[in-house]
Amino acid sequence: MAQEIERKFLVKGDYKDFVVKKTKIVQGFLSTVPERTVRVRIKGDQGYLTIKGIGNKSGASRYEWEKEITLNEAKELMAICEPGVIDKTRFIVPANNNLFFEVDEFYGENEGLTVAEIELPSEDAAFEKPSWLGEEVTGQVKYYNSMLMKTPFKSW
Repeated sequence: MAQEIERKFLVKGDYKDFVVKKTKIVQGFLSTVPERTVRVRIKGDQGYLTIKGIGNKSGASRYEWEKEITLNEAKELMAICEPGVIDKTRFIVPANNNLFFEVDEFYGENEGLTVAEIELPSEDAAFEKPSWLGEEVTGQVKYYNSMLMKTPFKSW
């Protein structure tokens, strides 16, 4: 079973001098029940279908399955998603030990929110925290994209 292990942080400073890649992402959700989310994502010119399970006690680890689909398939599935959409740009920032931060800058109803995630090989894996990294929000459900779709940042 595929496990995703990641930690999530708010961003408090300027990270853009360290960016090596950026990609536009638009996504919707076919299902947002707590036990599983089913996401449709258009990332650049490629589509993806992702299923995520419920997180463990720390919120850092959960089941994740992802399959690449065509752009047309993703567009068709987006048309039947639950109401709301996540619109963001993802910036890739290198970390130590061949790890990367994925920094998401949100738009629309989530404008003003910027979060950074780092995917780790284990929950206790060490990594350097750059000065632009803010408060850790790992496991805080309101920062999940599926929840930002339902209760956007601008409404907090």
